Amino acid sequence: QVQLVESGGGLVQAGGSLRLSCKASGRSVSTLTMAWFRQARGKEREFVAAVRWTDLRPNYADSVKGRVTISKDNAKNTVYLQMDSLKPEDTAVYYCAATINLVRISTTATYEYWGQGTQVTVSS
Repeated sequence: QVQLVESGGGLVQAGGSLRLSCKASGRSVSTLTMAWFRQARGKEREFVAAVRWTDLRPNYADSVKGRVTISKDNAKNTVYLQMDSLKPEDTAVYYCAATINLVRISTTATYEYWGQGTQVTVSS
């Protein structure tokens, strides 16, 4: 069983930066596809970024491409989401997710494991 715990959310002004962390336990992140999703109030959960354990090439949603970076630290068994140039529309609960799957990695149904989420609020 994989447990995921997110941290690093908070309140930031537009144009600012945040780094979210996702600490995994129960399995090494080097053997998992890791992803970040977000869910704004009243909206469906949407894909933000993911990185497969096989090739480490990151995938990003068009809405965040160029502003966010997903990375993994295998030694710390932690995945990060660096978010820059934040906009009010980035306000959401951000969730870390993990799977052994390698396909359809932008789809919520692909992921077996989820964290509890961390709130990110961007003020204008």
